[in-house]
Amino acid sequence: MGVLTGRTALVTGGSRGIGRAVALRLAADGARVAVHYGGDDKAAEETVTRIEEAGGRAFAVRARFGEAGAVERLFDGLDTALGGGGLDILVNNAGISSMSSVSQVTPDEWDRLLAVNVTAPLFVIQRALPLLNDGGRIVNMGSTASRFAVPTQIGYTVTKAALESLAPTLANELGRRGITVNTVAPGAVRTDLTAGYTAIPEVVAMIESMTALGRLGEPEDVADVVGFLAGPGGRWITGRTIDVSGGTYLGPIA
Repeated sequence: MGVLTGRTALVTGGSRGIGRAVALRLAADGARVAVHYGGDDKAAEETVTRIEEAGGRAFAVRARFGEAGAVERLFDGLDTALGGGGLDILVNNAGISSMSSVSQVTPDEWDRLLAVNVTAPLFVIQRALPLLNDGGRIVNMGSTASRFAVPTQIGYTVTKAALESLAPTLANELGRRGITVNTVAPGAVRTDLTAGYTAIPEVVAMIESMTALGRLGEPEDVADVVGFLAGPGGRWITGRTIDVSGGTYLGPIA
């Protein structure tokens, strides 16, 4: 039996990339996984199928964050599937990126980044709290962008820093229920969403040259850390941000 057998997890943005890897990892550890997605039915179905073919349990729930009523639609679908059962693990992974500098970012772009990357996870947590069992886990997906300058990602950086700031206060508030709240902060990771720059050898070489472990991340590198925090091994870690970047931009490489 896996360490998460009997547990139920919700992974937002769980149909692709890091979210899919997290969903697969939690399912492999025994959790029943709710795979939230925004609109790609095929990707969500593929994630659920991969989990089921490996002997796990999963179901998909559709709701496009940034649209009115999206959080309620998510939990309407989740409540129906759970049949009155509770939730043990919440992974706020869904998010969007931006490649605009401060002189380029538009009000509409800014509003959408805030809506998807900050407002949605905050209210997902609020809505999940009555369902979340004591001893549960909340993991938010931040970014190493919040710890060093990324001039072309100003909006994205601000939203990830805002999301990261939730963990200490929530951890303090929920600690008496045995619920931990942490942030995982990946660096550059190879996914379909980062293919625009991870397919450029010069960019990859630049990132690798400033990373202590000398390579780009893979979705599984991040998922394994989320799995640890979600499992019994993470029971004494809360209110923290865990850097999962292979040591990106620590200083000059010897």
